[in-house]
Amino acid sequence: EMQLVESGGGSVQAGGSLTLSCAASVEVIGTFCMAWYRQIAGKEREWLTTTYPGNSRINYADSVKGRFTVSPGSAKNTLDLQMNSLKLEDTAMYYCAAGDCVYMSTAARVRYWGKGTQVTVSS
Repeated sequence: EMQLVESGGGSVQAGGSLTLSCAASVEVIGTFCMAWYRQIAGKEREWLTTTYPGNSRINYADSVKGRFTVSPGSAKNTLDLQMNSLKLEDTAMYYCAAGDCVYMSTAARVRYWGKGTQVTVSS
């Protein structure tokens, strides 16, 4: 079964950068879409990006477009989220997800979730 493990979270000052990484336990290339979500306590999970199999296509939410970039990680079956120009409102728990491409922007339809990694942006 798919297991997803996020890493790279931490504290950063506004305007800074941070890179998150998601490691999948099984082969994902050519099989699943991958996504990044975030969640502020008490709010719904917010979709950020979807990466199609083989990195053939990447979609970004307007809230992060131009600041966040998804790329293959340095290790096999990993996916990185490079976050630049971080804002206070980017503070959240960040989750990696995997599943059927058509459902990846709908949290309730995502098949697999990681446990998340906290990102805190301070002034």
